[in-house]
Amino acid sequence: MSSPTLSDRAVARHGWAQAFVTVLGGLVAMGAVAALGLWAAGAADLPDGSFPPVIAAIMIMSVGGTVKLSGDIGVLAGTEGGLTVLPLSVTLTGALVIGWGFLRPLRHRAVAGASELAGWAARIAALWLLALLALALAARHTFEISLGDGPLGDLGDLFGITPEVGFSTDVPPAVLIGLVWLAGVLVLALLVARGAPLPGRLLRLQTSVRPAAHATVQLLLAYVVIGLAVALAVAATRGHPAETFAVILLGLPNVAWPALTIGLGATWDGRVEGPFGLPMPHVLDEVLRTPDVTALNLGTLAEHDGRVWWLVVVDAVLLLATAFVMAALSPARIRLWQHAVHLAVALALAVLTICLMARIDARLGLSVLGIGDLGEGFSGQVLLRPRLWSALGLALLWGLVTGFVGALLEREVRRRGRTGR
Repeated sequence: MSSPTLSDRAVARHGWAQAFVTVLGGLVAMGAVAALGLWAAGAADLPDGSFPPVIAAIMIMSVGGTVKLSGDIGVLAGTEGGLTVLPLSVTLTGALVIGWGFLRPLRHRAVAGASELAGWAARIAALWLLALLALALAARHTFEISLGDGPLGDLGDLFGITPEVGFSTDVPPAVLIGLVWLAGVLVLALLVARGAPLPGRLLRLQTSVRPAAHATVQLLLAYVVIGLAVALAVAATRGHPAETFAVILLGLPNVAWPALTIGLGATWDGRVEGPFGLPMPHVLDEVLRTPDVTALNLGTLAEHDGRVWWLVVVDAVLLLATAFVMAALSPARIRLWQHAVHLAVALALAVLTICLMARIDARLGLSVLGIGDLGEGFSGQVLLRPRLWSALGLALLWGLVTGFVGALLEREVRRRGRTGR
């Protein structure tokens, strides 16, 4: 029998056991972040043992699934609602852990065959499919709610109504979207990681795509780190640590990444109605809690807090640093205008991703005898959606300008370094 070749041993290093560890690590990390965030938000006190199913629902939502709210209250009453939001702290945690697990067996490799990468990704996808099925089936629960002592409670006592409200998720769409999410994570990991091997036919991406992708992902992570520092400072100086840590653990990128687009000049439309809401900074609640849908941009935020103009400065500095890093990772033959185009495209794609992932649509309503939205404790809405095309146009413009200037700065630094030597 012939001894195994180096290629055979390389493939053996990422078999089913390694795929299981990768998927399990991602699930454990996502579940821990979701559980801690929900605990900080007070969800641990939910009745009838609903905390574990809520954790499963948060994990399903973090990969793009939608949770439906429903009720079994009898013929005299009804509920309606839905929750479409990505808890991006959980999403980011899972993406980082699974991406790292996907790339780890491939390190120290210059080239990897397309069939090898496809086989390794297929192993992870098969186990991820089983995990998604389990989570989608577990993300459902029903529990009773109290109507209180007001008119709604009197109606409930009169007609013997015992409300039961529950949530569930559509299993096939959740599984399909979760698989698409996984594919995006694995492809992005290959594009971003500088040391990740690529098939021979795609090696040209190392010079045309990878520097811009790597630098842009660093920009997004930098915004999360800055948001974390601001949140911790707020928790230390202004109190309300539980609410702040709920924001950090469930939706920090949901605040930090739209702030990046707002600093570029983009506008989001939103509204917050009633007590049914998601953790968010107080200034956002002030701007969005209006009778009608309102614009969320630099102007409207500055009316409540003038420090919001610092977002423009932070964007400018970080985008110049992003362009500098991109140029430093690129071959010297790349021209300045090419650097500008590369960053403009990468930033536009990043903003498009933010606009698709950070939008929120949450609704809840309760009616008795056809009378809708009885009591502020039983209805509400949270809406946040971007003005997409203007945001993409601004991203292209900022990318062209900062990409050119940052690459020019990097070229000057490189020239002075050579002169000094």
